[in-house]
Amino acid sequence: MKINVLLMCCVLSFTAFAQQSQFITVGKTKLAFKTSSAEKREPGEPIIVYEAGFGSGGGSFAPLIRLLPDIPYFAYDRNGLGESAIDTAVRTDTDVVKQLHDLLSAAKVAPPYLLVGHSLGGPFIRLYAATYPDIVCGLLFIDPTDFMLTTAEDEQAKKASGSTTGYIGLMRILFNQIANDSNTGEGVRNEAQRELKTMNSVFFGEYTALPPLKNIPVTVIISYAKPTEPSQVQMNTDLKLNINLDIWWKEYDRLRNNHYSDMIAHNQNSSLILLPGYSHGIHHQDPELVAKALRDLYQTCHKR
Repeated sequence: MKINVLLMCCVLSFTAFAQQSQFITVGKTKLAFKTSSAEKREPGEPIIVYEAGFGSGGGSFAPLIRLLPDIPYFAYDRNGLGESAIDTAVRTDTDVVKQLHDLLSAAKVAPPYLLVGHSLGGPFIRLYAATYPDIVCGLLFIDPTDFMLTTAEDEQAKKASGSTTGYIGLMRILFNQIANDSNTGEGVRNEAQRELKTMNSVFFGEYTALPPLKNIPVTVIISYAKPTEPSQVQMNTDLKLNINLDIWWKEYDRLRNNHYSDMIAHNQNSSLILLPGYSHGIHHQDPELVAKALRDLYQTCHKR
């Protein structure tokens, strides 16, 4: 059964773009990345650092990179994905963030960094900003996973929608399926196994005690009120999830919108952009909209 992209842990296909990958060994692991204009940066000029969603590599941001040819960027393939090798020592999201930090250092890409995270990449950039606050100048979240969802909220939303399965339970089911699917690439299975472990006891447990965001500009772009697709209905039936899909999504959309709104409530030059009816891959559906938001954020970071 094909897992639906609307469940916020999708595998976006790689979109090739012309530039060839570069490789650097971090620790014992060869990691792939693409970058441009870094050598032309002015002192203190930000560089965009892209963090892809679950199972995806830097190539998934090709539509944005094409629309922003004059802005320095760094896009990489996370551990085990795309052209990057698997590092079995990367076991937590904290390890993911450290590996990116070490890669940027090894590639001699100096801060400040404007981090862009799609889907699962959203939590990763939030964790990076908490770990290395002094070198992050801004954040752009593209339909990010709701890492702030609590068990109590999950239970309430499940009950309010009259469903048997909540969001946390569904995420665990899907990651477990991917982790054990022999038809899925080893790198994606490895990432699913890692994320599953982070959810087994406390949902996104590494994120429960993060300090408040530093006062940097943040843009959050969220799709909601998505139309129910036949594949979702089929999955609901096949897995006996007993989810009342329309009400279920409404409850979890409300929670996610509130969480990200609260997260940036005290950040100047920040905004929450809500897009009803849009897909999870907003930067593929409407790259011009996302590129404009990213350019505006870049210019704000550059002026600081």
